Amino acid sequence: MIGEILRAPGAQMTYEYDFGDGWSHLITVADINPAPDESHPAVLDGEGMAPLEDVGGPFGWDDFVAAVSDPRHPDHAELREWAGLSPGQSFDPTAFDLAAVNRQLRRLF
Repeated sequence: MIGEILRAPGAQMTYEYDFGDGWSHLITVADINPAPDESHPAVLDGEGMAPLEDVGGPFGWDDFVAAVSDPRHPDHAELREWAGLSPGQSFDPTAFDLAAVNRQLRRLF
């Protein structure tokens, strides 16, 4: 249980996701608020969409966003297709849906 590792506000740990792409996350406990009626974790806030799998790490994600956001970019069409975006479908890397994230967590827990 993560609560056994991060026991107090200010406690930190580093989480490495996808060793090949180099996604390193610093997790810091901001506060601990017991919620006896909650049986699952909940996200309180967030920012931006989740990067796509195998996009090439943080630098690859930046390159991907730049290419997909610029119709004049030479890789624009190819990367939109790779990402499963249909023609005309919008792409907003800054989008974050807190309610959707928490619905997914409730399904998992």
